Formats: sequence, structure tokens, C-alpha cells
Amino acid sequence: MKINELQKRLRKDRPMVTISLRIPEDVIEDLKRVAPALGFSGYQPLMRAYIGQGLRADLERLETNLEVADLVESLRRRGVEEDVIISALAEARSSYSV
Repeated sequence: MKINELQKRLRKDRPMVTISLRIPEDVIEDLKRVAPALGFSGYQPLMRAYIGQGLRADLERLETNLEVADLVESLRRRGVEEDVIISALAEARSSYSV
């Protein structure tokens, strides 16, 4: 995530939107029980934190995938053989799964 985007997300006065979300009662009760133990003032800030964590992880993964796709296309334009590209991608992926 770029530093400007991160600074915007850390601001306390970010605009909020009210939504309606159907969640099972037992999940809400669990959130209410867990929130204080994790230092949250209530279950809604905890839910926002959970959503934010998942969203940031997915955004990073998508951004990385786009960067890799751009790199692969650049290598192809420069004449790098397809089997070399495939081998390099497989090697890189195996090093991440360790």
C-alpha cells in the first residue's frame, strides 16, 4: 500500500457510511465477548478491524498479481522464452509457499 493511501486510512476523521448487515446472533455475541479482550471499545470497531485486515490482504495480493502480470508481459515483449518465464514463476511461487 502506498504511503499516501496509508496516511488517509489512518486518519480518525474519515467519513463513515451506515450499512445494514445480517449476521447470526451467536456471532454478534462472540464479537461482543472478544472485543474487550482484544482492546476494542465494542464489537463494531472489531468488525471494522476484521474487514480492514481482510481487505488489505486481498488488495495487496491483487496488486502483486497485477505487478507480476505486467512483469511477465514485459519479459515476453523483450523476447524471453515462455518456458523460462514459466520456470521462473514456478520457482518464485515455491519460495513463497515455504
